[in-house]
Amino acid sequence: MLGNRAIVVDEPGVTRDRLYGRAFWGDCEFLVIDTGGVLTVSKSQANVMEDLDITTTIGMDGIPLASREAAIARMPSMIEQQATAAVEESSVIIFVVDGQAGLTAADEEIADWLRRHFSDKSIILAVNKCESPRKGALQAMEFWSLGFTPYPISAVSGTGTGELLDLVCSGLIKLKDQEEYAEEEEYIPAIAIVGRPNVGKSSILNALVGEDRTIVSPVSGTTRDAIDTEYTGPNGEKFRLIDTAGIRRRAAVASLGSTTEALSVNRAFRAVRRSDVVALVIEALACITEQDFKIAERIEKEGKGCLIVVNKWDTIPNKNQQTASYYEQDVREKLRILDWAPIVYSTAIAGQQSVEKVIVAASAVEKERSRRLSTAILNQVVQEALAFKSPPRTRGGRRGRVYYCTQAAIRPPTFVFFVNDAKLFPETYRRYMEKQLRTDAGFPGTPIRILWRSRKKMERNDGKSSKSQGNLVPRNRKMASAITT
Repeated sequence: MLGNRAIVVDEPGVTRDRLYGRAFWGDCEFLVIDTGGVLTVSKSQANVMEDLDITTTIGMDGIPLASREAAIARMPSMIEQQATAAVEESSVIIFVVDGQAGLTAADEEIADWLRRHFSDKSIILAVNKCESPRKGALQAMEFWSLGFTPYPISAVSGTGTGELLDLVCSGLIKLKDQEEYAEEEEYIPAIAIVGRPNVGKSSILNALVGEDRTIVSPVSGTTRDAIDTEYTGPNGEKFRLIDTAGIRRRAAVASLGSTTEALSVNRAFRAVRRSDVVALVIEALACITEQDFKIAERIEKEGKGCLIVVNKWDTIPNKNQQTASYYEQDVREKLRILDWAPIVYSTAIAGQQSVEKVIVAASAVEKERSRRLSTAILNQVVQEALAFKSPPRTRGGRRGRVYYCTQAAIRPPTFVFFVNDAKLFPETYRRYMEKQLRTDAGFPGTPIRILWRSRKKMERNDGKSSKSQGNLVPRNRKMASAITT
């Protein structure tokens, strides 16, 4: 229904949180919620742990063994709570069973639970893994005992999915005069929450939305999919929050040989790519690692706005007025590539008020990322930068000249410098010009892209007539006399 939104691996317990996505079938639009499987019914605790593929060692250093075991024991019930919340808010329930495995005790107990508590909802029994239409009818027959009409389908081949979607749409309440409710889709900034495992990403999301939207546990790798959640800020601003799986080193993921974790990390990086602002979460007591720096590099490379969230700030002992200053200095030194990103200190377990600063900072970053400077103001900034420090001369006595500058794009802010020869501007001077742009024009929280375009190359690429080129040169020269030294 949603395309490649959820991780699909041939093993149980992969999906844990609720995954939301919009789906279309014919003229019908609806919201689909994918949930984790119910594992505790008719299974021993040991078998459930094996199905969930949970370990008490990897990524859980520093956590007492008793706390690890208690967290693991709570995991199945937390997955089922997420599934229950999805069922309660839905209009149509698709009860999926395994046609190849046949009827199980767990299927019977789930069916009984649905009949007792949700008889007022439309319940569709989908018998999955029925690739063959002829065998599928036979596979579905034994599920009649559950008290629902079984519909054989195959999610892999698509067999029977059209009929299933017709049933789903027939069970939905259709709005009359839908055209009256149709509104132009507004731009909603997306904020991806990323970081290493167990830094508190899911806790921040839950504190913001005021509910247990995602499972929070000290178990490493609890979050697997990228979880999208709509959120309205204190000022009425709308955002799309994306919680992601913890990103471990590639070598560590490869050594474990877990396909699920590799896909989870891939989903996290894809969330960065489709976001507008990234909240890079680090743990206050933990040292900034090489992995944090690599994540920061990915954020800068993708051109996303960013803020650094120092979570679990309450765990820092003996704080005083200088603590934050010293901590920020350490962060700036170790994450030099994000020296333009604001730093926010939060304590997710203290409640929503503590983490609202994340949204306030992210909103400010998005505004800066979308800001556009007029050409007049921009060239005034460039003129002052050139007056303070001229481009260096080459050994042959040549010096770079800037004719004019313009902002070509936003998200991220992109500036084009029209110069006599781009090769005459070394990397050190380019960094200087970016620093001056930030100092005089702002743009905190967003990377800046600067393109240097040589005049000769520009004229060659334009391919215009000599007459039109002749009209262009005097304007460039006039501008050059105004802003070069």
